[in-house]
Amino acid sequence: MAKVYVISDVTLKDNDAAKSYREAAAASIAYHGRRYVVRGGDVTVLEGDWRPKMLVVAEFPSRAAAEAWYRSPEYARAVAHRDAPLDRNLIMAEGVP
Repeated sequence: MAKVYVISDVTLKDNDAAKSYREAAAASIAYHGRRYVVRGGDVTVLEGDWRPKMLVVAEFPSRAAAEAWYRSPEYARAVAHRDAPLDRNLIMAEGVP
């Protein structure tokens, strides 16, 4: 079974206000026994027009585990703090088995 990665392209509107979301999202990831493999850091565009400002990537053992986290009450608590301080695109991608 291939691992699954939840990838978020984030644009911060209010860094201070985003702290509550970041803390709650990190707690939800940890609660589900998962980990971030990318959380911010420098992004260098090598080709194309995509210009992400901040990438966040969380690793899950399966699609079912990623979906369970995404629909969890723990993550729902984080989402309650998300919309005002940031915009984002979120995808789920299956890794190579």
